[in-house]
Amino acid sequence: MKAVRRTTRSLPALLFLACALALVALTASARPAGAATGVSAIADALRRSPVYVDPAAAGQLSAADADSLARQIKDADKPLFIAVLPAGYPTGNLFTNLRTATGVTGLYAIRLGDRFDARADSSVVPRTAVQNLVTSVQGETAKTQLTDFTDRALTNMGGKAPASWGSRGTGGSGASGTALIAIGAVVVAAGAGTYALVRRSRRRHEEERRAALDRLRVVVDEDITAFGEELDRLEFHPAEPGADDAMRADYERALNAYDQAKSAMAAARGPEDVRSVTEALGGGRFSLAQLAARREGRPLPERRPPCFFDPRHGPSVTDATWTPPGGAPREVPVCAADATRLADGRDPAVREVDTEYGRRPYWDAGPAYGPWAGGYFGGGILPGLLIGTALGGWMSAPAYAADYGTGYGDFGTGGYQGGDVSGADFDPGDFGDFGGGGDFGGGGGDSGDFGGGF
Repeated sequence: MKAVRRTTRSLPALLFLACALALVALTASARPAGAATGVSAIADALRRSPVYVDPAAAGQLSAADADSLARQIKDADKPLFIAVLPAGYPTGNLFTNLRTATGVTGLYAIRLGDRFDARADSSVVPRTAVQNLVTSVQGETAKTQLTDFTDRALTNMGGKAPASWGSRGTGGSGASGTALIAIGAVVVAAGAGTYALVRRSRRRHEEERRAALDRLRVVVDEDITAFGEELDRLEFHPAEPGADDAMRADYERALNAYDQAKSAMAAARGPEDVRSVTEALGGGRFSLAQLAARREGRPLPERRPPCFFDPRHGPSVTDATWTPPGGAPREVPVCAADATRLADGRDPAVREVDTEYGRRPYWDAGPAYGPWAGGYFGGGILPGLLIGTALGGWMSAPAYAADYGTGYGDFGTGGYQGGDVSGADFDPGDFGDFGGGGDFGGGGGDSGDFGGGF
């Protein structure tokens, strides 16, 4: 009897088959079929696909739902890893060990029984953002929780998917050399006919980006001008009676922020470049708020995001409940004037911008405003603010990051930026013990602990 020679060439596929002792077609499967649940086995599975469901936790998330999450993460091209484990799984140093075994810079989320937590390299998502994302999905069922977390995390993180995930549907039955050669010939022939179309498409795409920046430039210039006018109205002189070093430092930071914002806007080449402009303006306005408090002898304000309805109102002073038309209620940071308006049942003073449909709130004006809002509302709070708005919908689309950047999730310019194989070269503070003592959850929200616990 003639032996049948298998043509599968993927080494990860062979290891997968050996561990599972079963024949598995290598598709986009998000759920390995191995019975082993050691950290090394989980890490090996996550290097092949972004979602792992332990056999003992199969009742929490169906294979179809796991596949759907895996496809969404791969389509977004982000280094998000999700593991669903049984309630009794050991938790000591779990995140640190999993991150070390996987060896890939990214965001790691674990559903363990009915509990949920996450950790990330700070170059991908800052700790505060991770805490906020985790808090926003607590108490939900497994499918809803993982879906919501994935939706929000993908629009809040930097980096690229690891190359080890490859493309879906490869390595299953093994294609013959003749078939591959034939396919290659067809691709080459087709490529010659589509090259001109691709060039035209790219040129049109760049023209659309430039047009979006031109529209956005009007709004950003208004922001810069408004901040300059605030500096003029301040009438602070470093040598005035009563001025001290702290006041002069606040004033200098505000001036530097103004200059930085103007320079960054002059150098902007696309909508994604606007984030650094509004970051500078937000920091400058906080410096002015500190200076005002020092001059008036008031307690120094805490660092808060700007007023959600119009960042030109300055730093927020409280959070208030607001319901967008057709949306769900949510807490948003507001200035004192808008807090009073809402408490009196009146409409807040919303920042409106010009669109092809007339004046509209900035969250209904187009995807280019994602980076603009992201610079003001960084640190992971923006997803919750924008849920149910047009801008929130645009930013959750996989194609958004390619056109406009993630808006508020690109952090750092050096080192491993997400998806890189970094092995054990990572900050252990980003993946510290659960609750500060090796327990899953708990803890008091510091140095990588989740804040609030379970």
